Amino acid sequence: MKVLVAGAQGKTARHLVRMLVGNGHEVRGLVRREEQLPDVEADGAEAVLVDLETEEVDGAIGEAVAGCDAVVFAAGAGPGSGNARKETMDFGGAAKLVEAAEKNGAGRYLMLSSMGAGDPEDRDEAMRPYLRAKGRADGRLRESGLDWTVIRPGRLTDEDGTGRIDAAGSLGRYGEIPREDVAATFAAALESPNTSGKTFEILAGERPIREALEGL
Repeated sequence: MKVLVAGAQGKTARHLVRMLVGNGHEVRGLVRREEQLPDVEADGAEAVLVDLETEEVDGAIGEAVAGCDAVVFAAGAGPGSGNARKETMDFGGAAKLVEAAEKNGAGRYLMLSSMGAGDPEDRDEAMRPYLRAKGRADGRLRESGLDWTVIRPGRLTDEDGTGRIDAAGSLGRYGEIPREDVAATFAAALESPNTSGKTFEILAGERPIREALEGL
């Protein structure tokens, strides 16, 4: 399968790119700055320079998606960004990529969302703009004609992955999860038909990842 990973220079995405390449997939990694290209290439992916905030769906974004079977949106404005960039990147960039996938035949689309995106008003005020943007992006994907999956992890950590998670439509609690396990969940979900059309939360847990996904 040829997989486009948006935000391929990110910590979670780099884990994912290496896993996908190791699983035999062909990976195209999107980045927005030229200095990020060598890292993506070092991870085994084709590196492509595209700014999802400023480029057009019928231009560079569409060209990047063309020929891909699946898309993973793992990009984001980042914690130091203002509210405007959360709107243009976390929602706008994701929505542009959904449209590009619709127009260019990339039928599978996996969204890296966040716990709290379904109920942003219940979270701390500082987090609400980000969670609102993520929730709108999730909604745009669900309304598409794509084969979609929305995965909402808890707070990301840089600890080594354990290969074990808890997964459910709603876990009813907040918590943490290593980025490596988030990446492994995406890699497994890409190959797990039962995750299609589902939105679910993940946290560090006790069940092997594939077993946890089978239980959704």
